[in-house]
Amino acid sequence: TDAAGSEGLKLDVIQLDVDDSDSSERAVKEVVQKAGQIDVLINNAGIGGYEGAVEETPEGVLRAVFETNFFGAMRLIRLVLPGMRQRISGAIVNLSSVGGRIALADMGAFAASKFALEAMSEVLAQEVRRFNIRVAIIEPGLIDVPKPEEETWEPDSNSPYMEFTHRRIRIYAKALENPTPPERVAETIRHALETDRPKLRYLVGEDAKTWVSARQRMTDEAWVDLGREMTDEEFATSYRTYFGREI
Repeated sequence: TDAAGSEGLKLDVIQLDVDDSDSSERAVKEVVQKAGQIDVLINNAGIGGYEGAVEETPEGVLRAVFETNFFGAMRLIRLVLPGMRQRISGAIVNLSSVGGRIALADMGAFAASKFALEAMSEVLAQEVRRFNIRVAIIEPGLIDVPKPEEETWEPDSNSPYMEFTHRRIRIYAKALENPTPPERVAETIRHALETDRPKLRYLVGEDAKTWVSARQRMTDEAWVDLGREMTDEEFATSYRTYFGREI
């Protein structure tokens, strides 16, 4: 709202909890009542910060991550689609992540929710093509934005999988030395909405492009083999070999 004010733009803020069906429905109805219709939906709500091995991730954490990252987006999509379909016009932008393309050890809950969001987005894009509704998936790498304090669940320090946590921290720390600014994500969303040559997926940031490109060149077996026991130096060498980046 501060940024909008500095630009002299009028911005109406409507309270919305994407985890709550009633809240989502009320918000959409209020927008339609005020503006007449919804032309663009940008599903930006998401949570992370729940890293940990699959064996050790509590079911409640899995459900919470999926509730926001997947079901929250689906809830709003279903609410806006009837109007867009009737007008034969509209756009839906889903904020995913490079984690929606790469499933990295220690990030099962987050990656699974984003993989699910991307799969549903791909299906949706086919289904609404005939109604002239554009669907875009935005896939940022590491963006330097503050995390809410409640996103703090971490695995036990005595976990037999703790090595993967240390590896992720090293990868993230190196990437955040030169992070992609959040403005780049906004610019990409605007391009996805306005371009005459729309794509389904848009990677944002050099780290995202590097990781996805490298993963596409690797076999599944080579990817799985990164989970073998290695010293920090051995992992750094493997990471450099595959991704061309230092950690």
